[in-house]
Amino acid sequence: MPRLVDLTRTMDPENRALVHESFKALETVVAPKIHYMSPDGEGRTRMMDIFGCEPGDLPDGEGWGEDMLSDMNTHCGTHVDAPLHSGRLIEGRPARTLSDITLEELFRPGMVLDVREWVEPGTAIPIDALEAAVKATGREIEEGDAVLIRTGQERYTMADVEYYDYPGMSGDGTRFLTSRGARILGTDALAWDRPFRVMREAFERTGDPKEIWDGHFAVRDREAFIVQQMTNLEALPLTGFTVGFFPLKLPRTSAAPARAVAFLED
Repeated sequence: MPRLVDLTRTMDPENRALVHESFKALETVVAPKIHYMSPDGEGRTRMMDIFGCEPGDLPDGEGWGEDMLSDMNTHCGTHVDAPLHSGRLIEGRPARTLSDITLEELFRPGMVLDVREWVEPGTAIPIDALEAAVKATGREIEEGDAVLIRTGQERYTMADVEYYDYPGMSGDGTRFLTSRGARILGTDALAWDRPFRVMREAFERTGDPKEIWDGHFAVRDREAFIVQQMTNLEALPLTGFTVGFFPLKLPRTSAAPARAVAFLED
């Protein structure tokens, strides 16, 4: 029986209140709003309305528990980006949506690239850092691998401004991984690319459109599935495990929240 390691962030509505005041627009990608209906409250009322019964007709006078989710982005919490998130054409063909991706494609051998030694906040992760991190695993990236980038963002909470100033991937860095066969690209950071603020400042300074979301747009050249907001990567070995991503089964969407789990053989 393999040992399971949960790599998924809890989509706790209380975390919405922790989001730094400068980044309140990100609340919908942190957690949904949840309206809880308890068995001794609204859950009971719902059952009474449906069955035409009274509290005394129910075990211990209780109904069911029920919850309503709202104000939630498909890119909420730990989630899988379908190729459509990067554009309508991928490798010159119509982009696949989430419902086009099979579970087999999301259950792959994994490796952790620990780049903490070489990265700086708000900057692109250097390719030589990726090369060194691959070398540290003791093997090369193989076709179909899930490559998980450990940037060290586990040090911060959503209340810390540093949480939003994460190291990110450039287009060249993304192509470095996909050209070697990586098909799942995971990160413990809030997003795959550099922070939006950093990319906008670079574009305003240089006028170069390649500064805009270049990590995600690189998927247009070679298909891959990006997974953001992972956690607990420190619990994994650098390689020798399988990782599975199990997204909500939504039709035709560009992403879905997922349960990310690593499977380690004892």
